[in-house]
Amino acid sequence: MDYPAFISETRAKSRNLAKLAPEAMKGFGTLSMAVKQEGALGYKEKEFVALGIAIAIRCEPCIAFHVEALIKAGASRAELGDVLAMAIQMGGGPAVMYAGKALDCWDQLSVA
Repeated sequence: MDYPAFISETRAKSRNLAKLAPEAMKGFGTLSMAVKQEGALGYKEKEFVALGIAIAIRCEPCIAFHVEALIKAGASRAELGDVLAMAIQMGGGPAVMYAGKALDCWDQLSVA
């Protein structure tokens, strides 16, 4: 999969959805920003939690967006590996498949 293109296409779909349901999307955006504020956990740690959940629930667009956010937040590939291992431990075989997708996404986006 071409993750940079996939992210771009997914963002376009989200913009279309925002035109159809602006209040719902505005509310989701507000929630997303609120939960990512610094607290007991920092932004990067929260993004790692979100990535682990995205792998466990098998949400490929979520994986792509959270990997992108982690790269921008200065996460390392080694940190990613620890999170992928935990997601595999919690999610079993299906998580192995989606952890592989997350790693492929990381490798593509970190080069771009």
